[in-house]
Amino acid sequence: MKKIALISHGCAKNLVDSELILGLLAQNGYEITLNENETDIVIVNTCSFINDAERESVHTILELAEKNKKIIVAGCLAQKYPEELKKEIPQIVATVGTTDFTKIIEILKNIENGYVSEVSKKPEYIYPENINRQQITMGASSYIKIADGCNYRCGYCVIPYLRGDYRSRKMENIITEAKNMVKNGVTEIILIAQDTTSYGIDVYKKPMLAELIKELNKIEGLGWIRIMYAYPTQMSDELLDVIQECEKAVKYVDIPLQHSHPEMLKNMCRPAFDYTHMIDNIRKHIPQVSIRTAFIVGYPGETEEHFEHLYNFVKEMKFDRMGVFCYSREKGTPSYSMKPQVPKRIAKARYNRLMALQQEISKERNNKFVGQKLPCIIECCSDDGEIVARTQYDAPEIDGVVHIHTNKLLIPGDIEIVEIIGASVYDLIGKI
Repeated sequence: MKKIALISHGCAKNLVDSELILGLLAQNGYEITLNENETDIVIVNTCSFINDAERESVHTILELAEKNKKIIVAGCLAQKYPEELKKEIPQIVATVGTTDFTKIIEILKNIENGYVSEVSKKPEYIYPENINRQQITMGASSYIKIADGCNYRCGYCVIPYLRGDYRSRKMENIITEAKNMVKNGVTEIILIAQDTTSYGIDVYKKPMLAELIKELNKIEGLGWIRIMYAYPTQMSDELLDVIQECEKAVKYVDIPLQHSHPEMLKNMCRPAFDYTHMIDNIRKHIPQVSIRTAFIVGYPGETEEHFEHLYNFVKEMKFDRMGVFCYSREKGTPSYSMKPQVPKRIAKARYNRLMALQQEISKERNNKFVGQKLPCIIECCSDDGEIVARTQYDAPEIDGVVHIHTNKLLIPGDIEIVEIIGASVYDLIGKI
């Protein structure tokens, strides 16, 4: 039996693809390891969203090349540079595109005859429903990819060119996967896609995320349903009401806005309208909501006036959670050749200023939880007695956690009522 190692980079959407690759290998009799030292063949599922992610993937590939491993490069980096990778790194025995990973078994059989490339010129993502995912991160929470690809063409984003147009999965397949996860001990299901709020438009001819949440809400044993990556124009009152009414839907909205100034939004090829009313409307429909967003600073053409507009918008809106990114210039995107490009030092200064503001907002927000009793999902329990949990207002890995003091025996995945006794900028302290 041939042993294959896999290393996964990038976002949760990429993680699901990695788990599908592992499932396909397992179904075809391959032995799987996550330790590259145990085998001579390693699959690296790469990210190429921004330069930093690209560098991380390349660094891994070069480290494996130094160990003289046979490297199969999959995912976004392979889709973007299939020929260049092989030319620069001879140890690469195959490149596999973002929508071609289902051919991995055929590729493994063919690499003995020389270099293999399976990279579709026009990627078209179709979720392989016949593969049982081999989950790397089985725990309290797990991701379900409800769609992939994107029909939007934001000025800074390379994803549509790497993953193709938007494609939804059928609802019954998602429900089946969710039920199986719950049977395997998953408490929280996190719905992901390039844009979750467009779910169903291609298959059912209308947005169906609200209907999907209602169906998931019926699953016995499921604790929480979380939705990530919403899009501003799809935040309908119907969807908001469903999030509020379904007891298993966490009161959390993740909606990357990218900027606030209409000129910048137009330059970014984003919906250019005043987001204030939309945020107010979300809070009206879901009174206890936690809103996470993300912004880009230093986009080509961003002036001090544009940035001040964004700074004041953040100050006024007081987002519960917020990420800020310095613009990353990506070849193949409309913004690559836009002028003037903002110097990196200016973008970094704007990043620092915006994050300092958000830290003040986050600390103020967290202090309000002190004295409250909140349902928290238990993430992990260490041997030294430290227990880490999360409120429904925080997504795994990107938001804050709750550090719990207790003598009670707690089990990861359980949802417990925790009294909040302290707060920092990002995390809470609780007791049971």
